[in-house]
Amino acid sequence: MTALPASLAKLRELKKIYLDANQFAIFPAVLTELTAEIYLDHNLLAALPEQLAQMKKLRTLYVYNNRLAMLPTSISELKHLQTCSVGNNRLTSLPETLWQLTALESLNVAENQLTAISERIGDLTQLRMLDLGHNKLTDLPTSLGALTNLTNYLYLSNNFLTSLPDSLTNLTQLLYLNITDNQLTVLPKNIGNLSSLIEFRLYNNQLTALPASLGNLTNLLELHAQNNSLTTLPGSIGALTKLKKLDLSSNKLTVLPEQIGNLTSLAHLDLRNNSLTSLTEQIGALPHLRYLDLRANQLTTLPDSIRKLTKLEKLDLRWNKLYLLPEWLQQLEQQGCVIFR
Repeated sequence: MTALPASLAKLRELKKIYLDANQFAIFPAVLTELTAEIYLDHNLLAALPEQLAQMKKLRTLYVYNNRLAMLPTSISELKHLQTCSVGNNRLTSLPETLWQLTALESLNVAENQLTAISERIGDLTQLRMLDLGHNKLTDLPTSLGALTNLTNYLYLSNNFLTSLPDSLTNLTQLLYLNITDNQLTVLPKNIGNLSSLIEFRLYNNQLTALPASLGNLTNLLELHAQNNSLTTLPGSIGALTKLKKLDLSSNKLTVLPEQIGNLTSLAHLDLRNNSLTSLTEQIGALPHLRYLDLRANQLTTLPDSIRKLTKLEKLDLRWNKLYLLPEWLQQLEQQGCVIFR
């Protein structure tokens, strides 16, 4: 479909229209007189008309994966807009008028070519969801910390960030934070202020340490920190007693803190491709552990406490220096654990 019939304008009560995955190259003019929700993802739109401003009641605008090179300045007239998805287009900048949309609750500008975000983003205080991922950002505005209603998620992945503003730690209601695939070498000291987080993804960066305040993230269920340069872990990690998945693979860890044994909800622990020469006996104090990956370390022995992991389903020991394996491995196998030697 490439066009809409003019007769559509007669549908004065039309509230939503779904036009995803068509061949629209021009925004259908008839829509400016109708609807509160427009879905035009996966089309060929090269521009949005200035007449968009006529849609005073528009609440939802989806134009993901089109060919938009800019947004109209008149977008500021959409005072009731709550959801705006303009990701995966060709945007190199955003109009200053965008930040006047103070009713916005969800904003997706990911997968564009943005190099900067205005400090005025802090005016969008009703935002609950924000996606800035897959752009060319080298830094973030301090005003990001003013978005204290951010709850559902904040995506900052796949940019060129070398640091995060300390103000980010003001987002105390945030549940999901993704800062993967950047060039971060350090996290804000008070990252633990994000006390509502349940999932934290920070892999594919250049982090050498995690701040002690990490232990304040006591609601965390998943921590993905693989592919960094971590050499140690803070003992405070033991306070994450709700944590179910911990991925520390492909770092430079040589030792684990004894407090790792306090992660009593942990089911998945990935330690492959580190430099561990030994493991603490406390690793056997993880009653719910089902998956333990120890591949490609420098282990010469295993703690006997591993035999206590009665719920273990998979244990991977390959590519270590375990020349003499303990007999109790057979006991784990008899309990149903698959062991890769």
